[in-house]
Amino acid sequence: MALKSTIFKLDLNVADLDRQYYADFPLTLARHPSETDERMMLRVLAFALNASESLEFGRGISTDDEPDLWQKDLTGSIETWIELGTPDPDRLRKACSRSRRVILYAYGDRAAPVWWQKHGPSLERFKHLEVWQIPDAAARALAAMARSGLELQCTLSGGEAWLNGAGESVTVRPQVLKEGTQAAITTR
Repeated sequence: MALKSTIFKLDLNVADLDRQYYADFPLTLARHPSETDERMMLRVLAFALNASESLEFGRGISTDDEPDLWQKDLTGSIETWIELGTPDPDRLRKACSRSRRVILYAYGDRAAPVWWQKHGPSLERFKHLEVWQIPDAAARALAAMARSGLELQCTLSGGEAWLNGAGESVTVRPQVLKEGTQAAITTR
């Protein structure tokens, strides 16, 4: 018998001081049996960093043709494609051909730099691809907060995210590995 996904519900309040964007999001996440709390909470972080009314979670790690998160316009065209981890570069190339903006949040203090050193040069040509690395310490601290019913406050300012919930707080400062060009970036 196949294991089923675990459903997590949480309330996310985003105060993005850089974009002057403030909103509340009641989120429902399906955590695949092979997904860790760390990766699930990194999906929540990616949502907070790119929050908008049209941003949605993909069907998860068991689905090859969808990202972890995406934002579509009213015609169904993909505006933003968001991946986590260290995916196959062909997956990112495909994403770049299908979307106006692609964001990768790599994690793993050992794996991410090795992956970037190997694949970064071939990905430089994609001007609308952004690559960020999330530090392991921040990812572990986020994982410790994972629980259904969590009320999470995220304040974004100056490239940092401060997350507070369940009596705990985490500061995350993603490190840029590759910036996308402003011309390719659409408004969120």
